[in-house]
Amino acid sequence: MSDLRIAVPRGALFDETLTLLSRLDIDVAEVRTNDRKLLFEDAGLVTMRPSDVPTYVESGVADIGITGKDVLMEQSEREVYELIDLGYGRCRMVLATAAGEDRAAETLRRLGVVRIATKYPRVAARHFEQTGRQAEIVEVRGSVELAPITGLAEGIVDLTATGTTLRENGLVVREEIAECTARLIANPVSHKLKAAAIDALLERLK
Repeated sequence: MSDLRIAVPRGALFDETLTLLSRLDIDVAEVRTNDRKLLFEDAGLVTMRPSDVPTYVESGVADIGITGKDVLMEQSEREVYELIDLGYGRCRMVLATAAGEDRAAETLRRLGVVRIATKYPRVAARHFEQTGRQAEIVEVRGSVELAPITGLAEGIVDLTATGTTLRENGLVVREEIAECTARLIANPVSHKLKAAAIDALLERLK
């Protein structure tokens, strides 16, 4: 496995990804104990934000990587191969609005356009386009749930695992856009040149 460099996502997928790599006999001990270090040359691992994984894999800095389906949906232009659904980190991409009367639907009826706040502007725009509705997309980086409460937007498109954060902020799910899990992706050139190593890895994962 040492001839493959793997992009590892920090954050929500981090622990389960390390557990998976450890089962594949990759030494993750140093990664677990060192929060500050990002590149682990001996183990062939490089750690980063999930949203950066496709960038590093596309550029060939990493041969393969693990990231969420939400990231791949948002960055659909990236030249990477999606190899396998790893099945963990399960959550849903949803459209949510304030509980009670659906203000977003009401605004759409009245004005023909609705304002949606999200960290996933492309996914949100595509969803509204495909369902024949007009939306003004507001990209936010922090707590998306704040947008409907403060009047910045009528609704949000965001990821939810349990729905707790939505409920605590008085929001309800109106539509489910996609189910998202961790995915293994590969650089197209590495996929050819290191086919044997990648195939062996896939075999073990299956």
